[in-house]
Amino acid sequence: MPLLGSLLKKGIKLRESLDQEYSSPLELQKNELRKLMIMAEQTQFGLNHRFDAILPTFRGNWDKAFYRAYQSQVPLHNYDSMYKGWWKRAQNGEANVCWPGKVKYFALSSGTSGAASKYLPITKDMVKAIQKTSIRQIMTLSKYDMPSKLFSAGILMLGGSTHLNKKGRFFEGDLSGIQAAQLPFWFQHFYKPGKKIAKTRDWEDKLNEITRQAPEWDIGIIVGVPAWIQILMEKILDYHNLDHIHQLWPNLSVYVHGGVSFDPYRKGFEKLLGRPIKYIETYLASEGFIAFQSEPDTKSMRLVLNNGIFYEFVPFDEHNFTVDGELKEEARTLMIDEVELNKEYALLMSTCSGAWRYLIGDVVRFTSIDTPEVVITGRTKHFLSLCGEHLSVDNMNKAIELVSEELNISIKEFAVSGVPYDTLFAHNWYIGTDDHVSVDILKECLDRQLKKLNDDYAVERSAALKEVFVEVLPVDCFYGWMESIGKVGGQNKFPRVLQKNQLKDWQSFLDSLQLSR
Repeated sequence: MPLLGSLLKKGIKLRESLDQEYSSPLELQKNELRKLMIMAEQTQFGLNHRFDAILPTFRGNWDKAFYRAYQSQVPLHNYDSMYKGWWKRAQNGEANVCWPGKVKYFALSSGTSGAASKYLPITKDMVKAIQKTSIRQIMTLSKYDMPSKLFSAGILMLGGSTHLNKKGRFFEGDLSGIQAAQLPFWFQHFYKPGKKIAKTRDWEDKLNEITRQAPEWDIGIIVGVPAWIQILMEKILDYHNLDHIHQLWPNLSVYVHGGVSFDPYRKGFEKLLGRPIKYIETYLASEGFIAFQSEPDTKSMRLVLNNGIFYEFVPFDEHNFTVDGELKEEARTLMIDEVELNKEYALLMSTCSGAWRYLIGDVVRFTSIDTPEVVITGRTKHFLSLCGEHLSVDNMNKAIELVSEELNISIKEFAVSGVPYDTLFAHNWYIGTDDHVSVDILKECLDRQLKKLNDDYAVERSAALKEVFVEVLPVDCFYGWMESIGKVGGQNKFPRVLQKNQLKDWQSFLDSLQLSR
């Protein structure tokens, strides 16, 4: 095993990494779309959308004839149109729906208005693609000044259970659990907490078992969502009576994170360490491994252009999206060579899991065109995710509706903000109603409904999202604030998620009301 460490230290690269290094982004993406369409030509989706008529346009050097043909034959999709029209048939056991063969695994992602969770297909080809990109990211550690012992130490990956739920003809679970259940044999020596603990379904039991066995491992790299990693390290330090984690794992040098911004966690995280470590950001979604930080001391991530994903970019503006963040049918889409620096784009993806021109909901900004590199700037719809709760406005609206029905009150306005609470987080809800209601009962009811609607929220309420605060206000408070900022009128809506300056203005307005009484 030290041999693998020495190879990594010398910076041995995969062929795909070299291809991306020395080929133009447009060339790579054109070739990727061609390969995807060849693979899917005889699927139900490929036959329905005449892939056989599009593929000849890839020949020659015509100016993007292939892309114009692809745009004209394949419509834009959101989750509902892909799932109801195609993926649900794959769930029911049909073969060759959007990708060759049957789909055995579906990853559960954060909720939508119609269901508690989204079901996203994970094909064998996607599993392989994610593994290959993961290796490519590990290879980039050769650019960091790392001790050689790091590369023979273990990698602790804190994810979902590898014991997946059988649902008829398919298995469902977190993407992390699906991936961990299919690790290549050569990697299993490095992988912690190991197969037995990884199968544990109860999250608290899993954390406790990792805590007990932690002294038996030599960990050099930790991978996971910031809130869970912080909670785990705090448990380990408390259980083993340690001052910092490096007393237990002296070779710990790298933390790989993604999913939520790490910035709110950084100060609390570093208190758990004995010395500085490197932080590396990834962009791994249930739809695919999209990008990763490839250079030290940067916050941007390099898009993976030649490993099972074809990207399109929709300028995130009023011409392409409704005020509710819905993609318009006539939305303008761009290829990788048409994007501009420091402009926001919603991401469309066609993948080796059978997603075609699929809007994943993320908004990115390019920090480099030649490379190319991006940062995630938000979502196409308002949402709140301090620690991975992924609370959408759809969730909020539905929860308020259910609370109103259950308590027989009229809630005309509401808003929520995310705030620090102790070392973790809380939600502050502002509920606008002129009816009499117990704040404690309203809080319990709202929290319960949100847990039912959103799996991620339910999980985080037992971990990093420590508290929910509710303040009941007269409805006039909301309209009074709108008037104070010059936003009165039918086209102006009270924001559902209050952040930064908006939240400060709102709080100042509420304070002024207290002074005037």
